[in-house]
Amino acid sequence: MFFVLNNAYKTNVMGTLNMLGLAKRIGAKFLLTSTSEVYGDPLEHPQKETYWGHVNPTGVRSCYDEGKRTAETLAMDYHRAADVEVRIARIFNSYGPRMCIDDGRVVSNFVAQALRRQPMTVYGDGKQTRSFQYVSDLVDGLVTLMESEHVGPFNLGNPGEFTMLELAEVVKEIVDPSATIEFKPNTADDPHKRRPDITKANEFLNWEPKVSLREGLPLMVNDFRKRVFEDKK
Repeated sequence: MFFVLNNAYKTNVMGTLNMLGLAKRIGAKFLLTSTSEVYGDPLEHPQKETYWGHVNPTGVRSCYDEGKRTAETLAMDYHRAADVEVRIARIFNSYGPRMCIDDGRVVSNFVAQALRRQPMTVYGDGKQTRSFQYVSDLVDGLVTLMESEHVGPFNLGNPGEFTMLELAEVVKEIVDPSATIEFKPNTADDPHKRRPDITKANEFLNWEPKVSLREGLPLMVNDFRKRVFEDKK
């Protein structure tokens, strides 16, 4: 367990440091794909880029939260001190075809469980919220950011906010109306709310997501259905 968590922090910090050094040497533009996790369990809702976050530095999630926060610090240090051209995107929950079926993310978990006729696992009371953005919207945002003159950070996410129970109901509608839900104890430091304020991205990048959850999720389900049932052959 320690080895896995330690690697998460090392990848975010040492990996970012190595790549920034390379970008400096060859004069490359550097994209840091940061995350909404830098906001921790936010006290501000929705979250603006000016919000500094509410993160437990010694918690079980801190290797990822603090790893990405440190990566942003390194990117800005290289930008200011070494004139590296950096771009920082804070990515909120994303989903779409070709995701790993068992990657542990809530959308892929729910879809895979419903397709396999297993109960969908909800941790805690299911009232915690997330915002889900379709992959094509994210790609469009990243490309637009890289082609712009703006450093960031920019929130890239869909402001549509769903509780875990609401997400489960959408998955049931699309996959299997008879699907059931199984409640389990919540994980430590699980953020209660998460929704991006994308005013900055809209103003400076002219970007906003176009695909709603009910439009994008069936495309993911079709891909998962093919792969889940292929695995059974």
